[in-house]
Amino acid sequence: MLTATVIDLILVIRWARRWEERMTKAKISPKYQVVIPKAIREELELKPGQTIQVMLHGDRIEMVPVRPMHEMRGFLAGIDTTVMRESDRV
Repeated sequence: MLTATVIDLILVIRWARRWEERMTKAKISPKYQVVIPKAIREELELKPGQTIQVMLHGDRIEMVPVRPMHEMRGFLAGIDTTVMRESDRV
């Protein structure tokens, strides 16, 4: 039987391998512009002129596509909303 820490480690290794497969390099131009690699643009369905949010996390930069609100409709469908409550709560 696998312990929780071994299972967690296996999940981390799988995630890291998946991440390595998706990692590509980009170069910063003299005007500080970066081209998003084609494979990533296609996977995220990015379009020219689309807005992205740029965030700084420690020593790395994250770019997150800003999606219109109408695309968010139904993205939580099927989520489990049951919450364990204490007996003195309603």
